Amino acid sequence: MNQMKSHNQDRKRWFLQLLHRIRKNWHRLSKRYHLVRMMVAALLLVVLLMSSFLTFKAKTIGVGNLHSSLKQSTVIYDNSNQNAGELYSQKGTYVGLQRISQNIPNAILSTEDRNFYHEYGFSFKGIGRAFLLAIKNKILHRDYISGGGSTITQQLVKNAYLSQQQTLSRKLNEIFISIQVENTYSKNAILSMYMNNAYFGNGVYGVQDASERYFGMSADQLPIQDAAVLAGMLTNPSGFNPVDHPNRSKARRNVVLDLMAENHKISYSQAKQYQKMPIKTVDNYSYKNKYNYPYYFDAVIDEAINKYGLSENDIMNHGYKIYTTLNQKQQQSMQNDFNDDNNFPQNASDGTKVQAASVAVNPSDGGVSAVVGGRGQHVFRGYNRATEIKRQPGSTMKPLAVYTPALENGYNYDSTLVNKNQTYGKNHYHPENYGNQYTGKVPMYQALAQSMNAPAVWLLNQIGVNKGYHSVKNFGLPINSSDKNLALALGGLSNGVSPQQMAGAYTSFANHGVMNQPHYIRKIVDASGHVIVDNTTPNSKQVMSNSTAKQMTSMMLGVFDNGTGADAKPSGYQVAGKTGSTEADQTGDADATRDKWIIGYTPNVVLVTWEGFDNTNAAHHLENVSGTGIGPLFKNEMQSIIPTTKQNNFDVSDAQTMAEDKNKGKSSNNIWNNIENGADKFSSDVGKGVNSIKNGANNLYQKAKQWFK
Repeated sequence: MNQMKSHNQDRKRWFLQLLHRIRKNWHRLSKRYHLVRMMVAALLLVVLLMSSFLTFKAKTIGVGNLHSSLKQSTVIYDNSNQNAGELYSQKGTYVGLQRISQNIPNAILSTEDRNFYHEYGFSFKGIGRAFLLAIKNKILHRDYISGGGSTITQQLVKNAYLSQQQTLSRKLNEIFISIQVENTYSKNAILSMYMNNAYFGNGVYGVQDASERYFGMSADQLPIQDAAVLAGMLTNPSGFNPVDHPNRSKARRNVVLDLMAENHKISYSQAKQYQKMPIKTVDNYSYKNKYNYPYYFDAVIDEAINKYGLSENDIMNHGYKIYTTLNQKQQQSMQNDFNDDNNFPQNASDGTKVQAASVAVNPSDGGVSAVVGGRGQHVFRGYNRATEIKRQPGSTMKPLAVYTPALENGYNYDSTLVNKNQTYGKNHYHPENYGNQYTGKVPMYQALAQSMNAPAVWLLNQIGVNKGYHSVKNFGLPINSSDKNLALALGGLSNGVSPQQMAGAYTSFANHGVMNQPHYIRKIVDASGHVIVDNTTPNSKQVMSNSTAKQMTSMMLGVFDNGTGADAKPSGYQVAGKTGSTEADQTGDADATRDKWIIGYTPNVVLVTWEGFDNTNAAHHLENVSGTGIGPLFKNEMQSIIPTTKQNNFDVSDAQTMAEDKNKGKSSNNIWNNIENGADKFSSDVGKGVNSIKNGANNLYQKAKQWFK
């Protein structure tokens, strides 16, 4: 009995010890697995947050516009809302699915995505393959994805929205946007968009243009063997196109035919039959370039990117309507003038062309109506000298830095200025007139019209460099503190300016002292009709009084009437403005010129024209520091542009005429004063004579009276 009791106690003790060990191990295991659970939870949270972010991004990308943006080209409209041309890349002739032979989707789906109609934008198998390859590349320190895994929908998204860079982040974006596309469009719509947007080499996009380019027929007529050629090109359009690589194209076609047989789109016997057939290419494709005004369209794209944050891909491919300030007549005439070599100086001895740039701006709102940024072959979004060059403006700076602030500080258009050969300051700054001609004194209007340097520097010194400096900044030109010196009067800047910047400054003279910044875009409407950019209100700034603007115009009329721009004056029209030139240093030629400028304006248009070489040296420079070399181009431009404007007249006369009339008035007043003074003296003398006679007669009468008494 006691033995049994002892045995039971041993069993109880053993069981308690077992429970204790289980409890002890359980606490140890639970602590360990608690950490695992936390890590799993954190990972799931990261996945959730990332998925939420990518879903939000996909929803805000606007896939609802995808079909319309792929179908439509971006259209540029002029200032009268007339079609002026189109912007497009990665676009072909868009055709509906009913106008595409069934052979083409059969070949494409057999090769690219057999499960297209059974998946939802992405393939788990493909993603798994891509994920394993991504891990391998990370281990090998490669920042790209080695293989595909992309469905038709993913390829469409990549071509329409994303870069071609093979990264994991791009792949994730691609998947989530693809899901959004699948939520928005039917499978047939997605397939149609893909076939119309796919690239087929030689600059050809879409199955319609590819069919015409390689086989000379429409996409709805394409037979099986040729459809297989197009499908085979999708993985390597340049390497498998039948024109440049016929043997490789045929081998690739035969692979596609086998895949079509595997996918039950054709029989194996048909595949073998088609594989024996040669590839016959016929080119009936004609590219219609509607990039009608290259430099203007370039500037529109640049403004949309730099000012409104759009991408080049958005602008070129998303079917926008861009309303601009373009005047097609002015633009075409300007392009014609630039294509006429007779408007330019001779080329350099090595054949290098003298370059040039012109820009025309409406002063009332700042809208650029025409622009050309260079001579010779145009390069898409290449160097536009009208908007990008930074050159010294020469004497075209005088109205901005000297004469406007002088008038604003009490001087008048006919104020007398000192015109002497003298130096200034500790550094002995020494401005010189052209030909070293000095008159001692000169009226302001004449100093401006004849572009005299000495009086301009003297006047800036009188009003103070600070006033000139702040005046130039007020005109919106890019200057800095190093430009705060007397050389500013003659356009001596550390960085230089562009023709477009100078045009913006001069709008104030033509617009009653109100300056408008040059711009190209009025409005942008997306493919679904939403206005995404509205720039219909001018960016205006009052930079001088209307009275000062009138006096400045009166003086600058003299530039073309009897000053340095007389040879460039358009026949039959009144134009105000300023000429300018800069010397070419270190050329060994005292008359070598680096830049030539002419700025002219009417109440309706400001035109700025620049000439010079891109790189100035002993072999590449302009001749003669006068402003006449640029004259023929400017004159022809103005004679074509002015008739397209309202042709309003200035409400002020040439300053020289005003001064002459003023002096005539003084002369007339002097004559009249002399006449008045003479008449008064004559009247006084006559009065004195009469009084003398009266007094004499009275004396005689008194004496006679006394005698007769």
